[in-house]
Amino acid sequence: MTRPGLHHADPTSLLAESTPMSTYRDPAARSGVLRTVGTRERRSHLSAPRVPTVGIDIGGTKVMAGVVDADGTILEKIRTETPDKSKSPKVVEDTIVELVLDLSDRHDVHAVGIGAAGWVDADRARVLFAPHLAWRNEPLRDALQDRLAVPVMVDNDANTAAWAEWRFGAGRGEDHLVMITLGTGIGGAILEDGKVKRGKFGVAGEFGHMQVVPGGHRCPCGNRGCWEQYSSGNALVREARELAAADSPVAYNIIERVKGSVPDITGPLITELAREGDAMCVELFQDIGQWLGVGIANLAAALDPSCFVIGGGVSAADDLLIGPAREAFRRHLTGRGYRPEARITRAQLGPEAGMVGAADLSRLVARRFRRANRRRVERYERYERYAQAFRAGTHGRGTPRTPEDPGS
Repeated sequence: MTRPGLHHADPTSLLAESTPMSTYRDPAARSGVLRTVGTRERRSHLSAPRVPTVGIDIGGTKVMAGVVDADGTILEKIRTETPDKSKSPKVVEDTIVELVLDLSDRHDVHAVGIGAAGWVDADRARVLFAPHLAWRNEPLRDALQDRLAVPVMVDNDANTAAWAEWRFGAGRGEDHLVMITLGTGIGGAILEDGKVKRGKFGVAGEFGHMQVVPGGHRCPCGNRGCWEQYSSGNALVREARELAAADSPVAYNIIERVKGSVPDITGPLITELAREGDAMCVELFQDIGQWLGVGIANLAAALDPSCFVIGGGVSAADDLLIGPAREAFRRHLTGRGYRPEARITRAQLGPEAGMVGAADLSRLVARRFRRANRRRVERYERYERYAQAFRAGTHGRGTPRTPEDPGS
């Protein structure tokens, strides 16, 4: 049964609802766009249909879904817990479908974009690996399209968050942007000239697993000394718990706050105490901020962007973290004093960035979907005109030909 709000692939309705012809077909207008915009992907978001789409952000603890308009405004959002990684991929798929159908009851949904915490292939169709879910080379896009009957786009959650910040947030107006997401680990994304750089195999931007301390802390990825072991939410909590477990005098305040239960020490609690002026918590943020600055300096040497956008849950600490990062960045930047320095700023869209970016990127898929269906309708209409002429006996000159006739 058709859900009342879901936009299904009825060719005639797609033809009737198609957007007007772009004014960029005018040569003068098009040349101006080419000068100011630059690449195919960047032009495409300007001409994508201004229709509502659903964005879904799948993290380690939550699945957030929302309807987003063409201006990046969230019309409605809902959330649920992420299924345990021991559950089958079908369980996660069912969760996504349920959220989309719930939203489609109240909104006209034209496409679905998914930002997944994991590696997504270059075709944005398969999740190669997800640390928090049972996805291993999972054909997520095709499985969901079959069930939802609308186009689906799948991408890494850091890529979708970076796209949202470039389109609607802290990265507006930047041509070369790097986003770093600080959560339990470190994720990242690269945008150049309005295009997400995904790499040959789709897994670019895994900055958290650059080695910064040979033989350092063991990382869940299997290596030692990864950047995220020194500048992430996990690093922050690990250091605080180690000091508390050792009954360090500097940890007295936080030990008292958790009534001696070291496992109850969390990132939000450390942030709260740091804002209240607790010396140990402030120092911990300075430490991970300095490591953040070192990593950013390394990325600047490799990529030379104009802007670094810092997002993720840990970025909520704001200047407690970003202030030390800026200082360390200036101190470790290659060629410091003789080159322009990239801007380092906090993300503006908060935890909804991945969801908003996924929805906006899916509008590009909706555009291609509408064009394909419009061509299908046009072929159907041409055949109908021919069939009517054939039945009326007016096709061509002389004896009517059948549709199978090679001359037709």
